[in-house]
Amino acid sequence: MAEIDYTAVRRYWSNARPSILGPYMMDGFGFPPAAGLFRFKAEQRIVQGLVQGLDRAGTVLDLGSGIGFWAAAFARQFAQVVAVEASPALCDALRERCAPHANVRVVQQDVLSFEPDGSYELVFLGGMLMYLNDREVIALLRKIVPRLTPGGMILCRETTVRKGVVTRSGEYQATYRSIGVYRRLFAECRLSASQIEPNAPYVLLQLGCELMKKWQAVTPPQLRELDGLLGRLVYWGLRLGNPWILRIPDALWYESPQWLNHFFVLGPDVAHDRA
Repeated sequence: MAEIDYTAVRRYWSNARPSILGPYMMDGFGFPPAAGLFRFKAEQRIVQGLVQGLDRAGTVLDLGSGIGFWAAAFARQFAQVVAVEASPALCDALRERCAPHANVRVVQQDVLSFEPDGSYELVFLGGMLMYLNDREVIALLRKIVPRLTPGGMILCRETTVRKGVVTRSGEYQATYRSIGVYRRLFAECRLSASQIEPNAPYVLLQLGCELMKKWQAVTPPQLRELDGLLGRLVYWGLRLGNPWILRIPDALWYESPQWLNHFFVLGPDVAHDRA
């Protein structure tokens, strides 16, 4: 199995532009910033449903916080938030966004070297495991599990594939795993997924990204100035066609988009511990 080069990953995110589109890999397609905000707010509604049973007096550990949209959202719902981000540019944006929230502690550090020093009601990994090789995924999760409060939750939001594993190389590197592969990794950490929720907002916008990629692949350079206009038209077409437009690929027996995304609600595997 191909492995991720962490030096390349760190280089990419150190140079990343701190925007709402960047962490969602939606830059360069002509989408307006509203597209990123739409996806975040739609995902936020999913997360609110998944964490509704947690103790709001507890602490959230947000690993790989990016520019801080999730950290700020958790700060409005929980007593304390510890936000960990390695990229200097993203961390600066994280601090600025969370400045109004006195209950947020920002830690500029790589998640692999970060040592949890408290108890956490919720540990959120918003697209972090895809940048780690299997052994680091296992090591990170095993480090987190003892820090969960009784009844606490690990919530992962990860880009997935339908079967097996796909690893991207080059300037942007990531590993996309199927749900079955993630289940096996979680089991090695004595974790089980009590709920796996499809991320419909991701799929909706990913359809737009793939459509724009096809446009850019066949368009001569002199027409690329139309990307901004077409990107906005595609975005609003997806918004107006949501949610029925998501049913079109299945109706045509067409596996699109290439990448999917899921929320994984994780907790200690009680059955394994009893055994």
